[in-house]
Amino acid sequence: MRTTAVTEQAGLPGRPTEQELAQPAPEAGTGDGVIPGAGPTPRPGERATVRLREDGPDEQPRYAPEWLQLREPADADARAHELLDPLRIRLANLPGRSGLVVHDLGCGTGSMGRWLAPRLDGPQHWVLHDRDPYLLHFAAVASPRSAADGSRVTVETRRGDVARLTPEALLGASLVTASALLDVLTRPEADTLADACAGAGCPALLTLSVAGRVDIAPADPLDAELAEAFNDHQRRGGLLGPDAVTATCEAFSERGATVHVVPSAWRLGPDEAALTAQWLRGWVGAAVEQRPDLKDRAEPYLRARLAACEAGELRVTVHHSDLLALTRPGGTA
Repeated sequence: MRTTAVTEQAGLPGRPTEQELAQPAPEAGTGDGVIPGAGPTPRPGERATVRLREDGPDEQPRYAPEWLQLREPADADARAHELLDPLRIRLANLPGRSGLVVHDLGCGTGSMGRWLAPRLDGPQHWVLHDRDPYLLHFAAVASPRSAADGSRVTVETRRGDVARLTPEALLGASLVTASALLDVLTRPEADTLADACAGAGCPALLTLSVAGRVDIAPADPLDAELAEAFNDHQRRGGLLGPDAVTATCEAFSERGATVHVVPSAWRLGPDEAALTAQWLRGWVGAAVEQRPDLKDRAEPYLRARLAACEAGELRVTVHHSDLLALTRPGGTA
């Protein structure tokens, strides 16, 4: 895997300040107050925080730190704890390892490491991959320092082209992780990921991939139409979108891996109103971008939904899936 920036070690000075992260709050009841990069409405040509192709030097990250911080508690609550036991068993049986080496693809602000590292025993070294140096810096300085048993956790950061990930790049890896990544890959990119993991003989824990289903209470007649348009938007340009888990399961299974899939839904109520409001804006915005004929009905729908959210009367379940692929040990790397 090509590295496009000098590796940075943890302990970098200068944790991002509140002022650096602050942005004007969106106004309730409007459809255009979306945190830049929040939710499922990328600007034209934008992709996930993983660099899948070479872009210009002035390209902005799709996901703002504000959005990633806003969703982190919901992500932590949603991730499938049931997958940890088979993962621990596999990691405990790794031959000749004195510690774990974990590659986190599209790490963003490092939420996966903050969730998973304290749940695994033994020394760990995390290699954080993302396209945005600011997010990498934030992830490094906010990373956990201790494993479940008190062992040391260290970290380094890399900027690289994940679409060209190879078994050689994962040489010595114990585990590959990612969150909210699979649905912004194409099938060839999912095959590349499976090839690299299978070739290196390391398992993959890939969490929070969209499942294409949303439940909103109280229900509205427009819910289903918006959901269908949003799902079509997620598939644009050959992206996997809600088909990501099925396609990735096939890719890993074809390479001899044992694959486990467990639901990992966001369950949003009054306590998550800020996240729900941002998600609603992004969800409706993506649907209207896909189907402009929905705009006249979507605008009053969004105003009503945001008002219900602010009043604590809205419940939203956003369905995701977590995937654990247990590749054959050893690999070819």
